[in-house]
Amino acid sequence: MKRSSTSGTTADGGSGPAAGVTGRAPREESADRTEPEPRTEPADRTEPVDRLEAHRTELTGYCYRMLGSAFEAEDAVQETMVRAWRAYDRFEGRASLRSWLYRIATNVCLDLLKGGQRRARPMDLASPSSVDGPIGAGLPEATWIGPVPDQRVLSSAADPAETAVARESVRLAFIAALQRLAPRQRAVLILREVLSWSASEVAELLGSSVASVNSALQRARATLAASGDTADVAHQPLDDAQQALLRRYVDAFERFDMDALTAVLHEDSTLSMPPLELWLRGREDIVKWMLGPGCGCEGSRLVPVAANGRPAFGQYRADGTPWAIQVIETAGGRVTALQCFLDTERLFPLFGLPLRHGGPPPG
Repeated sequence: MKRSSTSGTTADGGSGPAAGVTGRAPREESADRTEPEPRTEPADRTEPVDRLEAHRTELTGYCYRMLGSAFEAEDAVQETMVRAWRAYDRFEGRASLRSWLYRIATNVCLDLLKGGQRRARPMDLASPSSVDGPIGAGLPEATWIGPVPDQRVLSSAADPAETAVARESVRLAFIAALQRLAPRQRAVLILREVLSWSASEVAELLGSSVASVNSALQRARATLAASGDTADVAHQPLDDAQQALLRRYVDAFERFDMDALTAVLHEDSTLSMPPLELWLRGREDIVKWMLGPGCGCEGSRLVPVAANGRPAFGQYRADGTPWAIQVIETAGGRVTALQCFLDTERLFPLFGLPLRHGGPPPG
């Protein structure tokens, strides 16, 4: 993972006060965790709600990397905001508001991760499936890493290198790699490698020592290296050739032209469909699936969105009903992964998509 500048990213805000720090009742706080003492810069005339909300996007990105679920991340940030609001009047000016919020958010995430189950992608759990095998009923939502809209987790940054690191660090494969880490190692790696905090800053946040932080970072790096996904190459903005490839993909998919689809797929491309456990490798199997169990995709329409720092689409079937959020990976002028998420009842509103093609957007 390339590291961004030490300034980190600055959020441009999220929901307003009514949907923000006062929007939901908080969870019960963990009995065995001491909430951090509030510490901020000197108070100014800015409204407390606005000051807290200014950090919502970057905190959501942090919690998403920790938890692997957009919905859990938003809940974690909501609880962070409520805890911060309750303690805000005790700020004493010894550190930044941003650092204090990250400390609360880390505690919230570590509490949520105490159960031990890690989210994954289908390819992290089993070998490739056979097109002719059973489809299965699907596994519980908590099994899977889910997609997230870019605007929920990626803030505007003036530094292109910082933007590239942020986009790469929410890529689905990298989120899956992070889930292999113990929770505190996960926090250390994100804070050090993605957000470029110093070892001393991370040690203070975690109530640990610099030596302990450096040791945790070394172990985390070794685990990621063994997983084969260290995200060393930052994703670049789509150039003209990549845009043309996506147009060819959309055209082939919407016309249900399997010859044209074969031409844009990499020979080792993958297709996954959480909550289904099965996944396919190779364009021949993908095309065979499309002509068999996936034949209901004929006549689909694809509506562009942005997810996990990658191009994505909301897929509607011919009758106008939603079918999937597709997150697309490309490399070498071909589509290398079709990551399709079928929980449309929750995901389409999350991405601002109507529950019928041509219908009104979610209220």
